Amino acid sequence: MKGRFAPSPTGVLHLGNLRTALLAWLFARSAGSAFVVRVEDLDAGRVRPGLAQEQLDDLAAIGLDWDGPVWVQSERTAHYEGALASLPVYECFCTRAEIRESASAAHGPVGVYPGTCLGLSDAEREERRAAGRVPALRVRADATVVHFEDRLLGPQEGVVDDFVVRRNDGAFAYNLAVVVDDAAQGIEEVVRGADLADSTPRQIWLARTLGYPEPAYAHVPLVLNAEGRRLAKRDGDVTLREVEAAEAVQWMAGSLGLSGRTAAELLAGFDPRRIPREPTIWNG
Repeated sequence: MKGRFAPSPTGVLHLGNLRTALLAWLFARSAGSAFVVRVEDLDAGRVRPGLAQEQLDDLAAIGLDWDGPVWVQSERTAHYEGALASLPVYECFCTRAEIRESASAAHGPVGVYPGTCLGLSDAEREERRAAGRVPALRVRADATVVHFEDRLLGPQEGVVDDFVVRRNDGAFAYNLAVVVDDAAQGIEEVVRGADLADSTPRQIWLARTLGYPEPAYAHVPLVLNAEGRRLAKRDGDVTLREVEAAEAVQWMAGSLGLSGRTAAELLAGFDPRRIPREPTIWNG
């Protein structure tokens, strides 16, 4: 089951990110499969120069290796453009505030797009452009229900709304780029943090709509801080700047019920069925 880890170079990898990377590596290597790394740098406004290499160095520091060159998303925009041309899309001029207000007025789910711009006439679109609004592009998913099996969470389902595939600043959306790249790299299993599980139905819908092979999914538990919040830069995350790499690997091993001092040693006793299903608290 070929796997991958795909960080965004917007911040230093914290212990939660590194543990997810370790798990993705263990899933792939324990199956005798290839493992690749991809840099997801499409959010140009948040990317920090030099951070991608720093992240790769941190992955190597905890003992991870990968196959082939590291793919960089900002070098692959022509592929996303090609996929976009095959999708049913329409222009959306809504701001986030307007979407929240519309969903609330319609008593719809929070964060779900209510279809406000789907029925706009040509004249209404021109009126919005004249007012200085630049549209994003949304796919027309028609509230499709997607069912899938998560290797750790079990049977899952989600309603796919009309989500953005190209932002109004011209950047391709994460959901589109990741699906195109997973297909192009032949990814067979996506192992990532449980906080990304909500995006999975959209990505499955895209893969099916584009005619791509559909990878398996495993969403692993998060690492939380002492207050029970997900490790994040704004809350004082813990990185290899505060903890030695060897110490970090030993802590990750203990949190996963594994024995060994290196990634290679952890591989010998790794069994995905024994991964804890609950988040882990960092109290270092």
